Amino acid sequence: MKQCRQATAPLPPLPPDSLAHALFHAAQLVAAVIEGSNLTTRYESLLRENPTWADGVRGAIRDLAWNTLRDYGRGDVTLAHFLDKPLPIPIHALLLVALYRLEQRPAHAHTLVDQAVEAAARQAVGLKGVVNGVLRNVLRQSTRLSEWRAANPVARYAHPEWWIARLRRQHENDWEAILAAGNLHPPMSLRVNRRRATLDGYLSELASAGIGARRLANDALLLEHPLSVTKLPGFGEGRVSVQDAGAQWAALWLGARDGERVLDACAAPGGKSAHLLELADIELTALELDPGRAGRIRTNLTRLGLDAEVQVADCRDLDAWWDGQPFDRILADVPCSASGVVRRHPDVKWLRRESDIAAFVAQQAAIVDTLWHTLAFGGTMLYVTCSVFEDENRCQIKRFLARHPDAELSGPPTHRIHPMLPTTDHDGFYYACLRKNPGHG
Repeated sequence: MKQCRQATAPLPPLPPDSLAHALFHAAQLVAAVIEGSNLTTRYESLLRENPTWADGVRGAIRDLAWNTLRDYGRGDVTLAHFLDKPLPIPIHALLLVALYRLEQRPAHAHTLVDQAVEAAARQAVGLKGVVNGVLRNVLRQSTRLSEWRAANPVARYAHPEWWIARLRRQHENDWEAILAAGNLHPPMSLRVNRRRATLDGYLSELASAGIGARRLANDALLLEHPLSVTKLPGFGEGRVSVQDAGAQWAALWLGARDGERVLDACAAPGGKSAHLLELADIELTALELDPGRAGRIRTNLTRLGLDAEVQVADCRDLDAWWDGQPFDRILADVPCSASGVVRRHPDVKWLRRESDIAAFVAQQAAIVDTLWHTLAFGGTMLYVTCSVFEDENRCQIKRFLARHPDAELSGPPTHRIHPMLPTTDHDGFYYACLRKNPGHG
């Protein structure tokens, strides 16, 4: 007589406020990035699927996922000493998240191991023992971790090997500082909407709310500690926006004046467009290729009480959007490697390949060459990237000037060409201010 195998009862859901719940969902996000997905897109999708999660639950998952991905290479070097063969990506990702948490909270090591095993049970019950064994072995050999990581450049700098080599070649004196900045938590800066508030008045509001901030040279307000926008006075009323301090130079250096026709050619999510409109009464066209991201531009402008012509189009296809009337100013914030904002988007370190740089360079050249046709003689185009790679910055501008004899660097020396390496105050950017010389018309 055959015996019937007893069905295994399904495991109960993990409590949303438990560490196991945070580990499980953070590992799902990390696994998605390892498999090629965009981190922010997957996180936003996860939140839509779970609208009842409290802010603390969301924050715990985000913190674990983002910081694990910032820790590029460190977990893999550790796991290589304890695994004989590769694990399924979801379990590998769970171990990466657990290792990050273990390093940050060593006093809670045994709780972490138990909660990681609970999370593994919801992913692959048969691998609970592997997760338990690996983490306990790590605890037993914790004194070796720093030695293993110091011996491996990828683990030591938490960046891909090709990325490290490229920075060493292109920034001989600054490459280590750039890598170190890329592993920090990003700063949070505010931009005050001059049409609805004053800088001094808003600083007083922050002080009254117990929020520490200091004013930078370009009037960005750098917060002492990042916080939720729901805690910012007047955010919902459009008195203030969140924008990196380095990005706030764009509108200032483009220098648009009242009555001018201005183009923001790659505008989403709309921060620079909004800043331009806050500073001058201009006729602004904001272009964005992706309809969903174009919607975010409209949403941001509405909150701030601003208006622009938002078009969904590829800026390289002039027939699709340009009416033939030249622009006085063009902001060309072109697609790039995002190597200057990697601490804000740590999945870039996992997704980017060295071969991608040449593709970005070609795309950037096509964009600026096309946009140049739409710029009035005597007009200004500000070229912007959030990259620290010279191929996309200095070399790109050098080639552009060689192709266009009617182009010249313009403006005060401080922003004709201005590379901004990432610091504790701002992300990494590159600015080049170009003028269309009337003498060649």
